Amino acid sequence: MLATAAIFGFLAVALGAFGSHALKARLSPELLAVYRTGVEYHFYHALALLAVGVLALLRPSGLLSASGLCFAVGVLIFSGSLYALALSGVRVLGAITPIDGLLFLAGWLLLALAAWREA
Repeated sequence: MLATAAIFGFLAVALGAFGSHALKARLSPELLAVYRTGVEYHFYHALALLAVGVLALLRPSGLLSASGLCFAVGVLIFSGSLYALALSGVRVLGAITPIDGLLFLAGWLLLALAAWREA
């Protein structure tokens, strides 16, 4: 989990820089905003995955593992669909994004349940 979080963090920074420098002149303001949203959620959930990974080292739990999995898959599909939409302009890709946002919600809920059980 920690290695995945580190890789996701690296990619979020790299993709954010790519968007700011290489895509700024190539994408419409609307598509650039879509791309930036993908980067933001990518980075937030890389940090969340890092926190879950550290917690899982201290107190292993199935809930924490499930939370980390939701965050990781959510980044791949949620942010990935936004990157693909921004770069391709294929609007149907935007229909995937809300569904996969549920993975982020599930990840946070599972993290809350894990914390509640430990309290």
